[in-house]
Amino acid sequence: MIEEVRQGTREVQDQVLAVRRHLHAHPELSFQEHDTAAHVAGRLREAGIEVREGVAGTGLIATLEGGKGSGGEVTLRADLDALPIQELNDLPFKSTVPGVMHACGHDAHTAMMLGAGLVLHALRKDWGGIVRLLFQPGEEKLPGGASLMLKEKALGDPPKGVIIGQHITPELATGLVGFHPGPFMASADELYVTVKGKGGHAAMPHRVIDPVLITAHLITGLQQLVSRRAKPGDPTVLSFGKVTAEGATNVIPDQVKLEGTLRAFNEE
Repeated sequence: MIEEVRQGTREVQDQVLAVRRHLHAHPELSFQEHDTAAHVAGRLREAGIEVREGVAGTGLIATLEGGKGSGGEVTLRADLDALPIQELNDLPFKSTVPGVMHACGHDAHTAMMLGAGLVLHALRKDWGGIVRLLFQPGEEKLPGGASLMLKEKALGDPPKGVIIGQHITPELATGLVGFHPGPFMASADELYVTVKGKGGHAAMPHRVIDPVLITAHLITGLQQLVSRRAKPGDPTVLSFGKVTAEGATNVIPDQVKLEGTLRAFNEE
């Protein structure tokens, strides 16, 4: 059956590439993946695959049944959403949506899983059991489509079988698959901090409480949490990607807003 899988993969390769490029050119933000979901659902139905739409808003679940009787249940998972980033690449399929880009590979994840589903469907007489294709919305934004899908009991209560996820990386050449024992994908907690001070004219710093300076110290000081509170053997990353203030070159603002992410393998 390995050779049949390889042949099936070759047959859907062009379609997978076309889907990936279409999704890359038409990215949608978290929980707004309406056109993305419709495009994927259309491709699945064209192949004769049963698909359920509107799961956790814009999610999809396709169900494949093998023809060799009963067997295990496996769910394959991919994510649909893009990021609020302006694409600077100059490609024929670059993002057509200002300020939105598939910068994390979810277009590839979705296209790859669609291809896997097409191959499994074509070879359904050669395997037994059930395979579900779970297209998750809102991976980039809390509370996250995964938790919402579980809350809706989209895979049963409790979910049956195993769930398999994957993520592309430019560190591996095309065609290679990497495996890693133990935990591999970190948890991600979003951080929202508001530093409140007392604004005023920049020429009179003695009359203000400068939230910009406080925020600068806060950003550098919080990095010590990683180096001094996290166990050295537990990978932990604290990053701040957005700092906003309503001041000016000569005006110290009343407050500064800080946004970031804490990723960890050990949440203690």
